[in-house]
Amino acid sequence: MSEIFKTIWAGFADSAWLDQLNLALGIVGVALMIRRTLWAFPVGLLSVGVQGVLFFQAKFYADATLQVFFFAALAWGWWQWGRVAGPELPVSRLTTRGLALTLAGAVLATAIWALALRRWTDAVMPWRDAGIAAFSVAAQVLQARKKLENWPLWIGVNLVAVASYWKAELAFTAFLYLVYLGLAVLGWRTWQRAERVQP
Repeated sequence: MSEIFKTIWAGFADSAWLDQLNLALGIVGVALMIRRTLWAFPVGLLSVGVQGVLFFQAKFYADATLQVFFFAALAWGWWQWGRVAGPELPVSRLTTRGLALTLAGAVLATAIWALALRRWTDAVMPWRDAGIAAFSVAAQVLQARKKLENWPLWIGVNLVAVASYWKAELAFTAFLYLVYLGLAVLGWRTWQRAERVQP
């Protein structure tokens, strides 16, 4: 176990300043989203910009492209949350049909994206790359609409990311997504409580 922590610490100590900035912005952005504050959006916009550069450098092209979408979705979410008259946009849930359509769309997008990556790029892990990208898109759209189901999708995305990065011997990156996984669980519980007490 101490070897794992040494590897994680070495990854942090040896990482470039852009990696460390990515870590800080990512954690702060998710923490602000859990609290349902508008400050989550400007921090998120900075975070996805940094993350896009890092993914492109690592040849995770679907993830890099995804950051452009996240930027647009965060800007839309900022407008969506800010335009509501009253204290804040309420937390709500998808209908069963809405959830089924969301999941079906993410699965279909994963297949199309992965096949395209395999054919036209040198992506390292096209199915993983496309799956994380497609389900992240779904989660981000739901988060911008303040739907509770965004958090279980983020939990799934982070579980796959932790396993993938661990397998690729990227212990520091796996640790980062483990932190995101914990934050997603906390976000789910916090938004469930908020849904119960809101008018």
